[in-house]
Amino acid sequence: MDQREVGGRAGHVGVVELRVHGVSAIGPAELLERPHVRQVAGDHRGGFYRPRPECREGGEADGVTLEAYRWNNLPAGNAVRTLSMVILLPFMPINLAVWMRPTGAGSDPVIKALCRLLALTLTAMYVLSIVGIALDVIAWKCMSSPECLAGRSWLSWLGGRPAGLRLAVLALAPVAAIALVWGITARPALPPHVPRSADPLTSAHRLTAVGRWDTEPLVGRLRSIHVAAAFATLDLSLLGARAAQGRSIVTVALAAVGVLLLTACAVLLCTPPRSAPTERRLDRLVGVLRTIALGLTALVWIYVLSSSAPWPERNGLPGYDLTVVGLFIGQMMLLVVLGVALFWHRDRQPDVAFSLGLGALAASVAAISLALTFSAELVYRVADILNRDAPTAEASITSPPRACVWAILGFSLAVLVTLAAAGVKALASRPGRIRAASVIVARDFPDAPADATPRLRQVRKTIARARFTEKLVPLAVFYACLAGIGIAAVTLGLMPTPPDELIQRYVGLPAGFVNFSIGAGSYLIAALFLGLIIGGIFAYRTPGFRRYVGVLWDLGTFWPRAAHPFAPPCYAERAVPELTCRITHLVDSGNAVVLTGHSHGSVLLAATVLQLPARVTDRIALLTHGSPLRRLYARLFPAYLNDEVIREIAERVDWRWVNLWRDTDPIGGRVLPPQQPGAFDRTPPVDRRLRDPADITAAPGDIFPPPIRGHSPCEADRVFDEAVRDLAERLR
Repeated sequence: MDQREVGGRAGHVGVVELRVHGVSAIGPAELLERPHVRQVAGDHRGGFYRPRPECREGGEADGVTLEAYRWNNLPAGNAVRTLSMVILLPFMPINLAVWMRPTGAGSDPVIKALCRLLALTLTAMYVLSIVGIALDVIAWKCMSSPECLAGRSWLSWLGGRPAGLRLAVLALAPVAAIALVWGITARPALPPHVPRSADPLTSAHRLTAVGRWDTEPLVGRLRSIHVAAAFATLDLSLLGARAAQGRSIVTVALAAVGVLLLTACAVLLCTPPRSAPTERRLDRLVGVLRTIALGLTALVWIYVLSSSAPWPERNGLPGYDLTVVGLFIGQMMLLVVLGVALFWHRDRQPDVAFSLGLGALAASVAAISLALTFSAELVYRVADILNRDAPTAEASITSPPRACVWAILGFSLAVLVTLAAAGVKALASRPGRIRAASVIVARDFPDAPADATPRLRQVRKTIARARFTEKLVPLAVFYACLAGIGIAAVTLGLMPTPPDELIQRYVGLPAGFVNFSIGAGSYLIAALFLGLIIGGIFAYRTPGFRRYVGVLWDLGTFWPRAAHPFAPPCYAERAVPELTCRITHLVDSGNAVVLTGHSHGSVLLAATVLQLPARVTDRIALLTHGSPLRRLYARLFPAYLNDEVIREIAERVDWRWVNLWRDTDPIGGRVLPPQQPGAFDRTPPVDRRLRDPADITAAPGDIFPPPIRGHSPCEADRVFDEAVRDLAERLR
């Protein structure tokens, strides 16, 4: 790299404006607003770009050299990888729950342990869903029925074979499913040849952990525990079916080993390492545990395969329904304990009072509900396909477990009621939001002409819609409560009465309406799953589509995997060290750096600033726009981002920080608390509100008024250029 790229001119301090984009999947040329760019660092997934110096446009504006960091390929990448991430989606909310805990450090060990135990139950649910399809519906029910096998050559070749052979062959499907999630989550955040930073932490705040900790040992340890638990769950399912022939000594011994494996996994998840030697011992222990689980699976598979005695084939796979319902009961007990712990340690701050500090509980319930719904739909859909002409699901030989039917019904009702509540909330809050928006519009455009009334109305509606974001968190908590009730209702699957008859008897709804609701709910879930697949493929190929769905995805994958190792990988583990290295290099080369971050890019920069040494932070300034730091992150993750953390970020850059925000933005907002006297009173102020749109009428020579920018980046605004120049002068 030549001197023009890294250093300043003689007698003049060079300033580099380093732009970090948000969720929009834009290219480096669009980000730099230059048609010809080249990569100066990084790789194809995350890299730094500059305008080509030989081009007429050049790489400098007002003495500031432009540079951009593009990271939008880190959360996903190609279509195949993005599609694989959809499979891991139910594991993402439970990982978020660990990071959504209250501020008090006293709650950390308990909440971490409870979230990790809940994550372990999700792995068991994942395995049991494949067991329900392969072993219960296909191997046990369909392959024992000539009616089900008729015309299905892909199944009939095992028809009439001993049940042990059928179970052993179909057990390869759960093994493949475990291997799938094991493989696609094993890729490290950084390549092996990239050195990890060994510098001491420069801040005591918890946000410093994001992108700094080398989490590979923790994730690897969790992965080994979950793999061992997954295979133990499969083993116990096979042994439960084998026990239908009678409880032999071998069956009891193998089952005892499986139970001990699951117990050891649960204990290890609740045992945090206290020192490096303890971590090494734990790594060896979980490695041995995983090896024992693999060996036990091989023994159980041979044991089931070698069984030639007749099996009592009736009423589904023996013990499966009881196992599924028992898992749900265990999850409900863990959720109750987690709710009590969160309420006891809740944050007593105005920004989080409306959710009672139960964000971690809501995320946990959402994770279980999503995993339960997808699992139930898979089992129900396969059973329905094999059902053929049976008049009802209950009359079919391949009828799904009643627990799955209750799960589908509970999810459908929770979604419909939440949507109805959201509609009511939107209508009830609309007058207040319109009044607040009217005040803003009247202040911004006091002299609007009479013919601008339709445009004023449009701006007012946009601001009112943007203010609905604050209502979404209570709605999420409301949905979590309904989903929790739905999970509890799954225990009714143990009752011999079908759901339609039970509801008709005690609620009074017609059985036909209940069956219609179950079928409609099943198709709703199938459409949701299909939509996630399509959205996952196109989200990183269509900028407009990603702008809407990328916010939630980037919010979830920003945090390292601390609860479930099968959650989608964290992009901050790669982006933050890369930014730290690049910024340090630019400063050490004689430059001052103005960091500009849009949307989630501002969150990456916040975590980066906390990790930079003082010699670097003395030479940087910060410009954020469309930032969700306070509006979303401080409310959802109060233990990691709060007023104290934001103040330290500002002090590290000596208050050389400008935050641009718009009232029309549904995601970004202020970063400092409004109207708070004392330490947050700065001249010039950090938060600067932009009028949006720039004007209400068309400019001379144009027939269209300026667009409403909302959450769009601010690089094209005049105020953005002025802020960069101001920060550059303050650095010089």
